[in-house]
Amino acid sequence: MKIVDHGTWPLTPADESLHTPGAELLWNESYYYDFAAPDGSYGGYVRLGLYPNWDRAWYWACLVGPDREPLILTDNFAPLPTEGTELKTDRYRATQTLSADFAKAHLVLDGVTDSGTPLAFDLEWTTAGGAYPYKDLPRYEVPCRVTGTVTAGEEVIAVEAFGERDHSWGERDWWNVSWLWTSGRLDDGTFFHGMQANIGIPLPWPCFEVPPSGNLYHLDGFSAETKFGDDDLPASSRLRVPGAPLTAVPLAFASVDVTSPTGQEAHFPRALCRFTADDGRVGHGWTEWHQPPGWKDHGWTFLGESE
Repeated sequence: MKIVDHGTWPLTPADESLHTPGAELLWNESYYYDFAAPDGSYGGYVRLGLYPNWDRAWYWACLVGPDREPLILTDNFAPLPTEGTELKTDRYRATQTLSADFAKAHLVLDGVTDSGTPLAFDLEWTTAGGAYPYKDLPRYEVPCRVTGTVTAGEEVIAVEAFGERDHSWGERDWWNVSWLWTSGRLDDGTFFHGMQANIGIPLPWPCFEVPPSGNLYHLDGFSAETKFGDDDLPASSRLRVPGAPLTAVPLAFASVDVTSPTGQEAHFPRALCRFTADDGRVGHGWTEWHQPPGWKDHGWTFLGESE
């Protein structure tokens, strides 16, 4: 399994497992999984976030699409697993199994959404091109092919999709920093990923590409500009992926609100998106635009300022 050499810490197979918590109240260990149909007709994501020093877990799962009612399961008060990462509550059971070589991850969910609809996932993420560790941060991203089944009420979807999974650990203050994160796959088979934190200064933000039938490699110079609507939801983003600039347009949102230990509120719009590259390629994937208190003053670049 190829691991790019962009990281400043040595990524090893042991990093797929849980890590020793730090002392910070908001020390967090997070696993993300998302998927998008090649035609954009459906998509979903799962996030497991463990806060051992705050004595809780966050678990989110969803199924959305441009022509379907969004189904979202949110639990920000789940009990911490007694062992491993399995969650079991009165409303859902969720498990994940990761291989020792970054090659596969298998996720199972059997639960009920916030609206009362049964929702079940039995999905496998198979790595496509390699694993990408962030520079200076204990975090890595893995582009994947996603297969299996999703059951929503009486509907059963045979999933043949693409997506990304990631794993991070360390202090995670959702009420301090805003960011844009994006990943997708274009119709020629190219995967891409980019992230930009809004801290007021330009940095070489994490960015990679996986060409068709190729290996993952790091790109320098990612940046993004976004147009927001009157409701503060993003209408589109200009994603400056080096060598392949793109425009992202949300097709369906699966947003979540989160409250800090001191009562601060943050909004987390995450959306299934259609991506259109300047060279004519199109594709689908996910983008998120995190909005903590005062997020508009966090150094965002808004479309219209630079174009």
